Amino acid sequence: MSVVNESISRRVTLGYIVSHYGFELEPGFCGGVTVTSIADSPDSVRPGALYVLKSADDPSSLSLAVARGAYAVMVPPALASAARSAGVPALLADPNPETMGALASDIAGTPANTMAVFVVCGDDDQEIQADVVRLANFLHMLGNPVGIISASGSSSLERELEMTCPLGILDVQHALAVCSEDGAAAMVISADGETLCPGALEGVNVDVLGSIETLNRTQSDDMLETSRSRYGFSIDERKRLVTCTEESGWLVGQTMVSGGLQGQRRLSLAIAMALDAGVRRSNIRNALRVSKEMQ
Repeated sequence: MSVVNESISRRVTLGYIVSHYGFELEPGFCGGVTVTSIADSPDSVRPGALYVLKSADDPSSLSLAVARGAYAVMVPPALASAARSAGVPALLADPNPETMGALASDIAGTPANTMAVFVVCGDDDQEIQADVVRLANFLHMLGNPVGIISASGSSSLERELEMTCPLGILDVQHALAVCSEDGAAAMVISADGETLCPGALEGVNVDVLGSIETLNRTQSDDMLETSRSRYGFSIDERKRLVTCTEESGWLVGQTMVSGGLQGQRRLSLAIAMALDAGVRRSNIRNALRVSKEMQ
């Protein structure tokens, strides 16, 4: 997909992009041109898009993007001549992933800031994805509209999202924007190699990062730093990786859980992450009690 589309983005001018990100615009008098989306594959371009050239080896894609309605292109400075021949304004830049994430988030309307963002990490892709499902179900049980980004199935509330994994920066921002517009209060993301490309979470501020792994303090800190380095998200420096706790384990013991010991651990992690997000213990106990009565 690799697109943040018009229906869920905010309109920005090329002049705004130049002033905020330090790119060069050619010709310089085109600062008033407005772009309504951002895409990095010609097939994803819609009228009004800013097309970002992914590979310097494929300048021919510029003409395809313009033919599909791109209002502007972004290319490395070395390809300025190719951009001129495309016949639309060009941003001359070779942004790093951090800048690309910030720009994509900006055009998407910074959707991550409208939701509580939960990310699950670890060493086992399949386990991470199972933990994501359990956490999303638990947050929903607490009364939160939830969005999911995972190779095992992405969704916005009750609606499935058709996404081809692993996802890149623009794909993630697209999913976040869709879920934000649908009214999601929480977003649960699977930080694993099947779901995300390296750097895919650039421009995303994470509220709670958790793992089902049993870790000591040093291992926990290492996993947080490894995940942040691999996927590019930001997180408050005071935050630590959340794992199962004695309190979350005790709360699990107050209800009936399917899936044996591993099912209990998954619920324990979900409870620990909800507590870290500020959900009151009484609310969790009430939700668990209602769940038990319905079983």
